[in-house]
Amino acid sequence: MSLIKLPQLNAETIPEKVSYELMPQAAKEWSAGIKAQDDDNDNVINIYDVIGGYEGNGNCEYVAKALNRIGNNDVVVNINSPGGSYFEGVGIYNQLSMHPGKVTVQVVGMAASAASVIAMAGDEILIGSGAFLMIHNAWCLAMGNRHDLQGVIDGLSVFDKAMADLYVQRGHLALDEVVAMMDKETWLDCATAMKCGLATGRLEVKKQAVADDEGKQARALVDMALAQQGMSRKERRQVLSALNKNHGMPRAAEDSAKPCAGGGDFLTSASSLLNFLNK
Repeated sequence: MSLIKLPQLNAETIPEKVSYELMPQAAKEWSAGIKAQDDDNDNVINIYDVIGGYEGNGNCEYVAKALNRIGNNDVVVNINSPGGSYFEGVGIYNQLSMHPGKVTVQVVGMAASAASVIAMAGDEILIGSGAFLMIHNAWCLAMGNRHDLQGVIDGLSVFDKAMADLYVQRGHLALDEVVAMMDKETWLDCATAMKCGLATGRLEVKKQAVADDEGKQARALVDMALAQQGMSRKERRQVLSALNKNHGMPRAAEDSAKPCAGGGDFLTSASSLLNFLNK
């Protein structure tokens, strides 16, 4: 088990007609190009993506493969994520909290929503001077009749209670204080997070921006807008895949420091699609 005894969060099977998605404001605030300078060591896991997102380095499978490679050794988890799927976030949290070695979480940009749940799995939680945690109530898209929606409300209450209990256990705050912070959506800088006990220290690591900042954020915004139109995650990935294929934008695993020739076309098409969807 992890060096700190952490609670295990339960995420039930995703209910039909409900999709737990990235919060719009977090997506707009996300600087996707921020990363740790030394993030290619063998014991490092980089979560620079929407949780459960299209590119794949913010999901349970990616983390499981990385932990299998690392074995029982200590692990460093770099996070710059606007959040995303609550269920994927809980799954990653559970994987990290069960890791036998020391888990050091480094928030280098943003750990919002589901990404803040993942951050709580660290034996150490370090936050950069310009980085933020964001905690709030679970956010979803749902459709159905009044009985369906009442079930969604009941389910959200359970998820919110689980997250609040986790923040209370990791921090120095009472439950009613955490609930109030989640209700109003609270952004915590390094000093505030340390004061609340949701961070154990300040991250003294250089940051660097990569060229694909705009492209990655554009993909997240398009994905979010398509979700609001009622498209399933599978359908949205097909749309994003088509955009990438048509305009030559590489997947995250293939990204280089320089954007490919089609990058500008991708951004133009993504912007046009967003304008159409948001009319």
